[in-house]
Amino acid sequence: MADFESVIGLECHVELSTRTKMFCGCRNAFGAEPNTNVCPVCLGLPGSLPVPNRAAIEYIMRIGLALGCRVADHSLFHRKNYFYPDMPKNFQISQYDVPICVAGHLTIEVDGAERDIGITRVHMEEDTGKTTHAGSTGRIGRAEYALVDYNRAGVPLVEVVSEPDIHTPDEARAYLTELRAILETLGVSDVRMEEGSLRCDANISTRRVGDTSLGTKVEVKNLNSIRSLERALRFEEERQRTALERGEPLVQETRHFDEERGTTHTLRSKEEAFDYRYFPEPDIPRLEPDRAWVDQIRASLPVLPAERRRRLVAAHGLPAEQARLIAATPVLATAFDRVRDASGADTRTVANWVVNHPGGPEEAGREWRAIADVVRLVDAGEISALAGKDVLESAIASGRPAEEIVEEKGLRQVSDTSQLEAWVDEALAENADQVAQYRAGKEGLLGFFVGQVMKRSGGSANPNVVNELLRARLGAP
Repeated sequence: MADFESVIGLECHVELSTRTKMFCGCRNAFGAEPNTNVCPVCLGLPGSLPVPNRAAIEYIMRIGLALGCRVADHSLFHRKNYFYPDMPKNFQISQYDVPICVAGHLTIEVDGAERDIGITRVHMEEDTGKTTHAGSTGRIGRAEYALVDYNRAGVPLVEVVSEPDIHTPDEARAYLTELRAILETLGVSDVRMEEGSLRCDANISTRRVGDTSLGTKVEVKNLNSIRSLERALRFEEERQRTALERGEPLVQETRHFDEERGTTHTLRSKEEAFDYRYFPEPDIPRLEPDRAWVDQIRASLPVLPAERRRRLVAAHGLPAEQARLIAATPVLATAFDRVRDASGADTRTVANWVVNHPGGPEEAGREWRAIADVVRLVDAGEISALAGKDVLESAIASGRPAEEIVEEKGLRQVSDTSQLEAWVDEALAENADQVAQYRAGKEGLLGFFVGQVMKRSGGSANPNVVNELLRARLGAP
Protein backbone atom coordinates (compact mmCIF):
# COMPACT_ATOMS: atom_id res chain seq x y z
CA MET A 1 0.00 0.00 0.00
CA ALA A 2 2.86 2.33 -0.86
CA ASP A 3 0.51 4.68 -2.77
CA PHE A 4 -1.08 5.88 0.49
CA GLU A 5 0.24 8.30 3.06
CA SER A 6 -0.92 9.17 6.56
CA VAL A 7 -1.55 12.65 7.90
CA ILE A 8 -1.08 12.80 11.67
CA GLY A 9 -1.43 15.53 14.26
CA LEU A 10 -0.84 15.13 17.99
CA GLU A 11 -2.48 16.80 20.97
CA CYS A 12 -0.28 16.39 24.05
CA HIS A 13 -1.51 17.28 27.54
CA VAL A 14 1.15 18.11 30.11
CA GLU A 15 0.50 18.37 33.83
CA LEU A 16 2.78 21.05 35.27
CA SER A 17 4.79 20.31 38.38
CA THR A 18 3.89 23.51 40.22
CA ARG A 19 3.56 23.43 44.00
CA THR A 20 -0.12 24.37 43.89
CA LYS A 21 -3.03 24.08 41.47
CA MET A 22 -3.88 26.42 38.60
CA PHE A 23 -6.45 28.67 40.29
CA CYS A 24 -6.23 27.91 44.02
CA GLY A 25 -3.75 27.11 46.78
CA CYS A 26 -4.41 23.36 46.98
CA ARG A 27 -1.35 21.09 46.79
CA ASN A 28 -0.50 19.73 43.36
CA ALA A 29 0.70 16.24 44.36
CA PHE A 30 0.21 12.81 42.84
CA GLY A 31 -0.85 9.85 45.00
CA ALA A 32 -2.54 11.64 47.90
CA GLU A 33 -5.59 10.13 49.57
CA PRO A 34 -8.67 10.73 47.35
CA ASN A 35 -10.39 14.09 47.75
CA THR A 36 -7.89 15.52 50.27
CA ASN A 37 -6.27 18.18 48.04
CA VAL A 38 -9.49 20.09 47.37
CA CYS A 39 -11.05 23.42 48.32
CA PRO A 40 -14.12 25.54 47.40
CA VAL A 41 -12.33 26.96 44.32
CA CYS A 42 -11.37 23.68 42.63
CA LEU A 43 -14.70 22.12 43.66
CA GLY A 44 -16.58 25.06 42.12
CA LEU A 45 -18.54 25.95 45.26
CA PRO A 46 -20.70 29.10 45.12
CA GLY A 47 -18.89 32.33 45.85
CA SER A 48 -15.38 30.99 45.20
CA LEU A 49 -13.16 32.89 42.75
CA PRO A 50 -10.17 31.61 40.73
CA VAL A 51 -6.76 33.31 40.90
CA PRO A 52 -4.22 32.33 38.17
CA ASN A 53 -1.00 30.66 39.28
CA ARG A 54 1.95 32.88 38.24
CA ALA A 55 4.39 29.92 38.22
CA ALA A 56 2.10 28.00 35.86
CA ILE A 57 1.96 30.95 33.47
CA GLU A 58 5.76 31.19 33.55
CA TYR A 59 6.06 27.43 32.89
CA ILE A 60 3.82 27.57 29.83
CA MET A 61 5.83 30.48 28.42
CA ARG A 62 9.01 28.43 28.97
CA ILE A 63 7.44 25.62 26.96
CA GLY A 64 6.29 27.94 24.20
CA LEU A 65 9.64 29.70 23.89
CA ALA A 66 11.52 26.38 23.84
CA LEU A 67 9.29 25.34 20.93
CA GLY A 68 9.96 28.56 19.04
CA CYS A 69 6.47 29.96 19.62
CA ARG A 70 5.43 33.58 19.71
CA VAL A 71 4.13 34.68 23.11
CA ALA A 72 0.94 36.63 22.49
CA ASP A 73 0.64 40.21 23.75
CA HIS A 74 -2.57 39.15 25.43
CA SER A 75 -4.56 35.94 25.90
CA LEU A 76 -7.87 34.95 27.44
CA PHE A 77 -9.29 32.19 29.57
CA HIS A 78 -12.65 30.77 28.50
CA ARG A 79 -15.22 28.48 30.02
CA LYS A 80 -15.58 25.17 28.21
CA ASN A 81 -19.04 23.97 29.23
CA TYR A 82 -19.95 20.31 29.57
CA PHE A 83 -21.27 17.94 32.19
CA TYR A 84 -19.32 14.96 33.46
CA PRO A 85 -18.97 13.64 37.01
CA ASP A 86 -15.23 14.39 37.19
CA MET A 87 -15.82 18.07 36.30
CA PRO A 88 -17.17 19.59 39.55
CA LYS A 89 -17.98 23.04 38.13
CA ASN A 90 -19.67 21.61 35.00
CA PHE A 91 -17.22 23.72 33.01
CA GLN A 92 -13.46 23.70 32.50
CA ILE A 93 -11.43 26.90 32.56
CA SER A 94 -9.37 26.73 29.37
CA GLN A 95 -8.07 28.88 26.53
CA TYR A 96 -9.93 28.88 23.25
CA ASP A 97 -9.31 31.30 20.36
CA VAL A 98 -6.74 33.54 22.07
CA PRO A 99 -4.02 31.18 23.40
CA ILE A 100 -0.84 32.39 25.03
CA CYS A 101 1.71 30.72 22.68
CA VAL A 102 1.31 30.21 18.93
CA ALA A 103 3.15 29.29 15.72
CA GLY A 104 6.16 27.26 16.83
CA HIS A 105 7.92 24.13 15.64
CA LEU A 106 9.65 21.00 16.90
CA THR A 107 12.54 19.45 14.97
CA ILE A 108 12.59 15.65 14.85
CA GLU A 109 15.09 13.20 13.39
CA VAL A 110 14.10 9.90 11.77
CA ASP A 111 16.58 7.67 9.93
CA GLY A 112 19.19 10.42 10.00
CA ALA A 113 16.93 13.02 8.35
CA GLU A 114 15.60 16.08 10.20
CA ARG A 115 12.13 17.57 9.75
CA ASP A 116 10.33 20.49 11.38
CA ILE A 117 6.87 19.71 12.74
CA GLY A 118 4.71 22.80 13.15
CA ILE A 119 3.23 23.69 16.54
CA THR A 120 -0.19 25.31 16.16
CA ARG A 121 -0.62 26.44 19.73
CA VAL A 122 0.41 25.90 23.33
CA HIS A 123 -2.39 26.84 25.70
CA MET A 124 -3.34 26.58 29.38
CA GLU A 125 -6.27 24.94 31.07
CA GLU A 126 -7.14 23.13 34.28
CA ASP A 127 -7.22 19.36 34.56
CA THR A 128 -10.33 17.39 35.46
CA GLY A 129 -10.83 14.94 38.30
CA LYS A 130 -10.33 11.21 37.90
CA THR A 131 -13.10 8.62 37.63
CA THR A 132 -12.34 5.02 38.57
CA HIS A 133 -14.74 2.41 37.20
CA ALA A 134 -14.94 -0.51 39.61
CA GLY A 135 -15.32 -3.95 38.08
CA SER A 136 -13.38 -6.83 36.61
CA THR A 137 -12.31 -4.89 33.48
CA GLY A 138 -12.00 -1.35 34.83
CA ARG A 139 -14.04 -0.19 31.80
CA ILE A 140 -17.16 1.95 32.02
CA GLY A 141 -19.34 -0.50 30.07
CA ARG A 142 -18.98 -3.27 32.65
CA ALA A 143 -18.48 -1.20 35.79
CA GLU A 144 -20.50 -2.02 38.90
CA TYR A 145 -20.03 1.53 40.22
CA ALA A 146 -17.71 4.52 39.80
CA LEU A 147 -15.56 6.51 42.24
CA VAL A 148 -14.55 10.12 41.64
CA ASP A 149 -11.36 11.72 43.02
CA TYR A 150 -11.15 15.51 42.67
CA ASN A 151 -7.50 15.83 43.75
CA ARG A 152 -6.49 16.28 40.11
CA ALA A 153 -9.27 18.80 39.37
CA GLY A 154 -7.68 22.20 38.88
CA VAL A 155 -4.13 20.93 38.35
CA PRO A 156 -2.41 23.19 35.77
CA LEU A 157 -2.49 21.53 32.37
CA VAL A 158 -0.83 22.59 29.14
CA GLU A 159 -1.95 21.39 25.73
CA VAL A 160 0.61 21.30 22.92
CA VAL A 161 -1.13 20.97 19.55
CA SER A 162 0.91 20.06 16.48
CA GLU A 163 0.16 20.83 12.86
CA PRO A 164 -0.81 17.78 10.76
CA ASP A 165 2.80 17.55 9.53
CA ILE A 166 3.53 14.01 10.76
CA HIS A 167 3.29 11.24 8.18
CA THR A 168 4.45 8.00 9.83
CA PRO A 169 4.19 6.29 13.23
CA ASP A 170 8.01 6.56 13.45
CA GLU A 171 7.78 10.34 13.10
CA ALA A 172 5.02 10.46 15.73
CA ARG A 173 7.20 8.47 18.11
CA ALA A 174 10.16 10.78 17.45
CA TYR A 175 7.96 13.85 18.05
CA LEU A 176 6.60 12.66 21.41
CA THR A 177 10.03 11.43 22.51
CA GLU A 178 11.62 14.81 21.72
CA LEU A 179 8.77 16.77 23.31
CA ARG A 180 9.04 14.68 26.46
CA ALA A 181 12.80 15.30 26.63
CA ILE A 182 12.30 19.07 26.20
CA LEU A 183 9.65 19.23 28.92
CA GLU A 184 11.81 17.28 31.35
CA THR A 185 14.83 19.45 30.57
CA LEU A 186 12.79 22.62 31.19
CA GLY A 187 11.82 21.25 34.62
CA VAL A 188 8.13 22.09 34.12
CA SER A 189 6.76 18.54 34.48
CA ASP A 190 7.88 15.10 35.62
CA VAL A 191 6.35 13.78 32.32
CA ARG A 192 5.47 10.42 33.88
CA MET A 193 3.03 8.95 31.38
CA GLU A 194 2.20 6.07 33.74
CA GLU A 195 0.88 8.66 36.23
CA GLY A 196 -0.91 10.75 33.60
CA SER A 197 1.51 13.69 33.77
CA LEU A 198 1.91 13.47 30.00
CA ARG A 199 -1.01 12.29 27.89
CA CYS A 200 -1.40 12.18 24.14
CA ASP A 201 -4.29 11.97 21.66
CA ALA A 202 -3.57 11.31 17.99
CA ASN A 203 -5.52 12.49 14.95
CA ILE A 204 -4.87 10.41 11.83
CA SER A 205 -6.29 10.35 8.31
CA THR A 206 -5.21 8.58 5.13
CA ARG A 207 -4.98 9.82 1.56
CA ARG A 208 -3.38 8.79 -1.70
CA VAL A 209 0.14 10.04 -2.32
CA GLY A 210 0.00 13.32 -4.24
CA ASP A 211 -3.49 14.20 -3.01
CA THR A 212 -3.53 17.56 -1.23
CA SER A 213 -6.98 17.18 0.35
CA LEU A 214 -7.29 15.63 3.79
CA GLY A 215 -8.99 12.30 4.34
CA THR A 216 -11.52 11.39 7.02
CA LYS A 217 -9.97 12.14 10.40
CA VAL A 218 -10.04 9.70 13.30
CA GLU A 219 -9.00 10.64 16.84
CA VAL A 220 -7.35 7.91 18.91
CA LYS A 221 -7.39 8.08 22.71
CA ASN A 222 -5.92 6.06 25.63
CA LEU A 223 -2.31 6.35 24.49
CA ASN A 224 -0.48 6.00 27.81
CA SER A 225 3.07 5.48 26.53
CA ILE A 226 5.25 6.36 23.56
CA ARG A 227 5.10 2.71 22.50
CA SER A 228 1.28 2.77 22.67
CA LEU A 229 1.21 5.81 20.39
CA GLU A 230 3.30 4.04 17.77
CA ARG A 231 1.34 0.77 18.00
CA ALA A 232 -2.03 2.51 17.79
CA LEU A 233 -1.01 4.54 14.73
CA ARG A 234 0.37 1.46 12.95
CA PHE A 235 -2.90 -0.37 13.49
CA GLU A 236 -5.05 2.60 12.50
CA GLU A 237 -2.91 3.33 9.44
CA GLU A 238 -3.37 -0.24 8.21
CA ARG A 239 -7.11 -0.26 9.02
CA GLN A 240 -7.77 2.93 7.09
CA ARG A 241 -5.67 1.93 4.08
CA THR A 242 -7.37 -1.46 3.87
CA ALA A 243 -10.80 0.19 3.98
CA LEU A 244 -9.90 2.59 1.17
CA GLU A 245 -8.49 -0.25 -0.95
CA ARG A 246 -11.82 -2.06 -0.59
CA GLY A 247 -13.86 1.04 -1.32
CA GLU A 248 -15.34 1.07 2.18
CA PRO A 249 -16.25 4.48 3.65
CA LEU A 250 -14.40 5.78 6.71
CA VAL A 251 -16.27 7.51 9.51
CA GLN A 252 -15.05 10.56 11.41
CA GLU A 253 -15.00 9.28 14.96
CA THR A 254 -13.12 8.94 18.22
CA ARG A 255 -11.54 5.53 18.79
CA HIS A 256 -10.12 3.86 21.88
CA PHE A 257 -6.79 2.02 21.80
CA ASP A 258 -6.89 -1.43 23.39
CA GLU A 259 -3.47 -1.91 24.96
CA GLU A 260 -3.79 -5.70 25.31
CA ARG A 261 -4.99 -6.42 21.76
CA GLY A 262 -3.05 -3.63 20.05
CA THR A 263 -6.22 -2.54 18.22
CA THR A 264 -8.57 0.45 18.16
CA HIS A 265 -12.34 0.40 18.40
CA THR A 266 -15.12 2.98 18.15
CA LEU A 267 -15.67 5.12 21.24
CA ARG A 268 -18.05 7.70 19.79
CA SER A 269 -18.81 9.33 16.46
CA LYS A 270 -18.14 13.00 15.86
CA GLU A 271 -21.85 13.52 15.28
CA GLU A 272 -22.22 13.05 19.04
CA ALA A 273 -19.62 15.71 19.89
CA PHE A 274 -20.71 18.31 22.41
CA ASP A 275 -21.22 21.99 21.71
CA TYR A 276 -18.96 23.38 24.42
CA ARG A 277 -20.48 26.89 24.24
CA TYR A 278 -17.17 28.66 24.90
CA PHE A 279 -17.36 32.15 26.38
CA PRO A 280 -14.73 34.32 28.14
CA GLU A 281 -14.16 33.50 31.81
CA PRO A 282 -15.77 36.50 33.57
CA ASP A 283 -13.75 36.10 36.80
CA ILE A 284 -10.27 36.26 35.22
CA PRO A 285 -8.98 39.33 33.34
CA ARG A 286 -7.00 38.83 30.15
CA LEU A 287 -3.32 37.98 30.50
CA GLU A 288 -0.81 40.57 29.26
CA PRO A 289 2.71 39.31 30.07
CA ASP A 290 5.29 42.05 30.33
CA ARG A 291 7.86 41.87 27.48
CA ALA A 292 10.72 42.16 29.97
CA TRP A 293 9.35 39.10 31.80
CA VAL A 294 9.14 37.16 28.53
CA ASP A 295 12.72 38.13 27.63
CA GLN A 296 13.91 37.10 31.09
CA ILE A 297 12.30 33.67 30.69
CA ARG A 298 13.82 33.27 27.22
CA ALA A 299 17.28 34.09 28.55
CA SER A 300 16.92 31.57 31.38
CA LEU A 301 16.12 28.58 29.15
CA PRO A 302 18.56 25.68 29.65
CA VAL A 303 20.48 23.91 26.89
CA LEU A 304 17.80 21.87 25.15
CA PRO A 305 18.22 18.19 24.16
CA ALA A 306 18.91 18.82 20.45
CA GLU A 307 21.73 21.27 21.19
CA ARG A 308 23.15 19.01 23.91
CA ARG A 309 23.19 16.08 21.45
CA ARG A 310 25.10 18.18 18.92
CA ARG A 311 27.67 19.17 21.56
CA LEU A 312 28.12 15.58 22.79
CA VAL A 313 28.81 14.38 19.25
CA ALA A 314 30.92 17.35 18.08
CA ALA A 315 32.92 18.08 21.22
CA HIS A 316 33.17 14.61 22.74
CA GLY A 317 32.92 12.30 19.75
CA LEU A 318 30.10 10.23 21.23
CA PRO A 319 28.03 7.97 18.93
CA ALA A 320 24.69 9.53 17.99
CA GLU A 321 22.60 6.95 19.88
CA GLN A 322 24.64 7.36 23.07
CA ALA A 323 24.36 11.14 22.79
CA ARG A 324 20.60 10.81 22.37
CA LEU A 325 20.26 8.71 25.54
CA ILE A 326 22.33 11.13 27.63
CA ALA A 327 20.66 14.29 26.30
CA ALA A 328 17.12 12.93 26.74
CA THR A 329 17.24 12.95 30.55
CA PRO A 330 18.56 15.95 32.52
CA VAL A 331 19.67 13.82 35.46
CA LEU A 332 21.70 11.58 33.14
CA ALA A 333 23.24 14.56 31.34
CA THR A 334 24.27 16.06 34.70
CA ALA A 335 25.69 12.71 35.85
CA PHE A 336 27.74 12.46 32.64
CA ASP A 337 29.23 15.94 33.15
CA ARG A 338 30.04 15.29 36.80
CA VAL A 339 31.61 11.85 36.24
CA ARG A 340 33.67 13.18 33.32
CA ASP A 341 35.00 16.12 35.33
CA ALA A 342 35.68 14.11 38.49
CA SER A 343 37.29 11.06 36.84
CA GLY A 344 39.24 12.74 34.03
CA ALA A 345 38.50 9.64 31.96
CA ASP A 346 37.88 9.33 28.24
CA THR A 347 34.39 10.63 27.42
CA ARG A 348 33.32 7.43 25.67
CA THR A 349 34.31 5.43 28.74
CA VAL A 350 32.33 7.81 30.95
CA ALA A 351 29.31 7.60 28.65
CA ASN A 352 29.36 3.78 28.70
CA TRP A 353 29.37 3.66 32.50
CA VAL A 354 26.67 6.31 32.93
CA VAL A 355 24.31 5.08 30.21
CA ASN A 356 24.61 1.41 31.19
CA HIS A 357 24.26 1.95 34.93
CA PRO A 358 21.95 -0.89 36.09
CA GLY A 359 20.00 1.39 38.41
CA GLY A 360 18.90 3.65 35.56
CA PRO A 361 19.19 7.43 35.19
CA GLU A 362 17.88 8.34 38.65
CA GLU A 363 20.40 6.15 40.50
CA ALA A 364 23.20 7.23 38.16
CA GLY A 365 22.39 10.80 39.15
CA ARG A 366 22.45 10.00 42.86
CA GLU A 367 25.57 7.82 42.76
CA TRP A 368 27.71 9.83 40.35
CA ARG A 369 30.58 10.13 42.84
CA ALA A 370 30.87 6.34 43.21
CA ILE A 371 30.71 5.96 39.42
CA ALA A 372 33.45 8.59 38.98
CA ASP A 373 35.74 6.80 41.45
CA VAL A 374 35.32 3.46 39.69
CA VAL A 375 35.71 4.98 36.21
CA ARG A 376 38.95 6.67 37.29
CA LEU A 377 40.34 3.33 38.51
CA VAL A 378 39.30 1.51 35.34
CA ASP A 379 40.61 4.25 33.05
CA ALA A 380 43.97 4.23 34.86
CA GLY A 381 44.25 0.46 34.48
CA GLU A 382 44.11 -0.05 38.25
CA ILE A 383 41.18 -2.48 37.96
CA SER A 384 39.46 -4.24 35.08
CA ALA A 385 36.09 -3.17 33.75
CA LEU A 386 34.61 -6.43 35.04
CA ALA A 387 36.02 -5.82 38.51
CA GLY A 388 34.78 -2.24 38.26
CA LYS A 389 31.18 -3.43 38.04
CA ASP A 390 31.63 -5.47 41.21
CA VAL A 391 33.30 -2.53 43.01
CA LEU A 392 30.56 -0.11 41.96
CA GLU A 393 27.81 -2.43 43.17
CA SER A 394 29.56 -2.84 46.54
CA ALA A 395 30.29 0.89 46.86
CA ILE A 396 26.64 1.83 46.24
CA ALA A 397 25.32 -0.85 48.61
CA SER A 398 27.74 -0.06 51.45
CA GLY A 399 28.61 3.59 50.94
CA ARG A 400 32.30 2.74 51.27
CA PRO A 401 35.07 4.23 49.07
CA ALA A 402 35.88 2.31 45.90
CA GLU A 403 39.62 2.22 46.73
CA GLU A 404 38.90 0.50 50.04
CA ILE A 405 36.78 -2.18 48.35
CA VAL A 406 39.47 -2.79 45.70
CA GLU A 407 42.10 -3.39 48.37
CA GLU A 408 39.84 -5.57 50.48
CA LYS A 409 38.90 -7.83 47.58
CA GLY A 410 42.35 -7.85 46.01
CA LEU A 411 41.02 -6.59 42.69
CA ARG A 412 43.88 -4.30 41.72
CA GLN A 413 45.22 -5.23 38.27
CA VAL A 414 48.77 -6.42 37.82
CA SER A 415 50.54 -4.31 35.20
CA ASP A 416 54.09 -5.18 36.24
CA THR A 417 55.60 -6.66 33.06
CA SER A 418 58.03 -8.96 34.88
CA GLN A 419 55.18 -10.76 36.62
CA LEU A 420 53.01 -10.77 33.50
CA GLU A 421 55.83 -12.09 31.31
CA ALA A 422 56.14 -15.14 33.56
CA TRP A 423 52.45 -15.94 33.16
CA VAL A 424 52.63 -15.35 29.39
CA ASP A 425 55.61 -17.70 29.04
CA GLU A 426 53.80 -20.39 31.06
CA ALA A 427 50.66 -20.10 28.93
CA LEU A 428 52.60 -20.35 25.65
CA ALA A 429 54.79 -23.25 26.86
CA GLU A 430 51.76 -25.29 27.90
CA ASN A 431 49.87 -24.67 24.65
CA ALA A 432 52.49 -25.32 21.97
CA ASP A 433 49.97 -26.69 19.45
CA GLN A 434 47.87 -23.52 19.66
CA VAL A 435 51.02 -21.40 19.30
CA ALA A 436 51.84 -23.21 16.04
CA GLN A 437 48.28 -22.74 14.78
CA TYR A 438 48.38 -19.01 15.59
CA ARG A 439 51.67 -18.56 13.75
CA ALA A 440 50.18 -20.45 10.82
CA GLY A 441 47.51 -17.75 10.52
CA LYS A 442 44.78 -18.61 13.07
CA GLU A 443 44.65 -15.11 14.64
CA GLY A 444 41.49 -15.81 16.63
CA LEU A 445 43.57 -17.82 19.10
CA LEU A 446 44.94 -14.60 20.60
CA GLY A 447 41.85 -14.40 22.79
CA PHE A 448 42.49 -17.97 23.95
CA PHE A 449 45.99 -17.03 25.10
CA VAL A 450 44.71 -13.94 26.90
CA GLY A 451 42.22 -16.16 28.72
CA GLN A 452 44.99 -18.56 29.76
CA VAL A 453 47.05 -15.71 31.20
CA MET A 454 44.04 -14.23 33.00
CA LYS A 455 43.32 -17.66 34.47
CA ARG A 456 46.86 -17.90 35.86
CA SER A 457 46.62 -14.41 37.33
CA GLY A 458 43.30 -15.05 39.01
CA GLY A 459 41.80 -12.30 36.85
CA SER A 460 44.21 -9.66 38.15
CA ALA A 461 46.35 -9.27 34.99
CA ASN A 462 45.90 -6.10 32.97
CA PRO A 463 44.45 -7.45 29.69
CA ASN A 464 45.80 -4.57 27.62
CA VAL A 465 49.38 -5.21 28.76
CA VAL A 466 48.85 -8.97 28.32
CA ASN A 467 47.77 -8.39 24.72
CA GLU A 468 50.91 -6.39 23.99
CA LEU A 469 53.18 -9.01 25.56
CA LEU A 470 51.51 -11.89 23.68
CA ARG A 471 51.81 -10.15 20.33
CA ALA A 472 55.48 -9.47 20.99
CA ARG A 473 56.12 -13.10 21.99
CA LEU A 474 54.07 -14.71 19.23
CA GLY A 475 55.11 -12.40 16.40
CA ALA A 476 53.03 -11.86 13.28
CA PRO A 477 50.84 -14.86 12.34
